[in-house]
Amino acid sequence: MEARLNFFAAPVATSAAAKAMKHLIAAGKAVEESTVPNSTLELVKIRASQINGCGFCLDMHTKDATHAGETALRLNLIAAWREATVFTEAERAALELAEQGSRIADAAGGVPDEVWANAAKHYDEEQLAALVVAVAVINAFNRGNVMAQQPAGAYQPGMFG
Repeated sequence: MEARLNFFAAPVATSAAAKAMKHLIAAGKAVEESTVPNSTLELVKIRASQINGCGFCLDMHTKDATHAGETALRLNLIAAWREATVFTEAERAALELAEQGSRIADAAGGVPDEVWANAAKHYDEEQLAALVVAVAVINAFNRGNVMAQQPAGAYQPGMFG
């Protein structure tokens, strides 16, 4: 499988779209500077990518999480986090926020107040803002990669800086 589009190859590389992608990448890196644990951010990215069917992002974030020390057991149970006992209450709240934020079209009114209140029990406002941005950014990457049919499997941790 070959991608339909490469944002960083000529002639697209100098386009406004390529510049926008670089800003999106920078936004993702900025969120990593928050006090939300990186392991939680990876769980959120993986769950959103599962929902959106983005193989490229699943490949990237499961490999990055593994490289950072995440266990295969936890990675294998992300899609079934409600039934799994391997996640903390804070991680569960982040996963639920990621799900609801990724499925906003499925729920009239967006993220339910109960979901937000549960996340607010575990994260302060700065951390909640970081989680919101992390969910928004991964959803943007998921959608772009799915539309461009970015193939999965070749990613190596650290490959993009």
